[in-house]
Amino acid sequence: MPAPNAKPSRRVLDPGDRIAEALFGLIMALTFTGSLSVADAGRDDVRTVLIGALGCNLAWGLIDGIFYLFFRMADIGLDRALLEALHRTPDPVDGRRLVADALPTSVVAVLQPDELDGLRARLSARPIETARGRLSREDWLGALAVFLLVFLSTFPLALPFLFMDRVAPAMRVSNAIAITMLAIAGIAYGRHIGRSPFLTAATMVSLGVVLVAITIALGG
Repeated sequence: MPAPNAKPSRRVLDPGDRIAEALFGLIMALTFTGSLSVADAGRDDVRTVLIGALGCNLAWGLIDGIFYLFFRMADIGLDRALLEALHRTPDPVDGRRLVADALPTSVVAVLQPDELDGLRARLSARPIETARGRLSREDWLGALAVFLLVFLSTFPLALPFLFMDRVAPAMRVSNAIAITMLAIAGIAYGRHIGRSPFLTAATMVSLGVVLVAITIALGG
């Protein structure tokens, strides 16, 4: 365990979070571009759809970023609550239980009682004041990353409509970009969770298409 004053090394967002946020923004953008009628849509319709997609992802990016900060505040509160509970609990057995409850089940399953005791003793020795009481720079950067991932994922799908005059070819190129992005995200996510990258990519593309179709059908 690091010393009390050691600064932890932690990514702003782990790969799973980054992939999830990008997918969310991508699917939101797809619900807008997928609602265009190739036969009837004009340039005004395209402009309206693009503005709607950008505005929606801007709003949801802000909401996601705010909720990210809420979750980080909850984590900070739980860390402090654990230290306070350990300071109030002199009994080693109860202390071990508190530490075990705070750890993932898969980690607890491989720890011996004396290892849990060691963790309990080191945590109990830390002054409560060493627990973070407010959001850190990394937390704010994480919220910014969430916002940017959701918002910026709109742009690749919008580019064909900005540079191509005809709606039908632009729609085909936009859809091809969307499928490619879904597949890349699926491959990355499959590697992250230890599953077949290509099977995960195929699942991600299929799921994205189904979700978009459902959203459009429901008026989203």
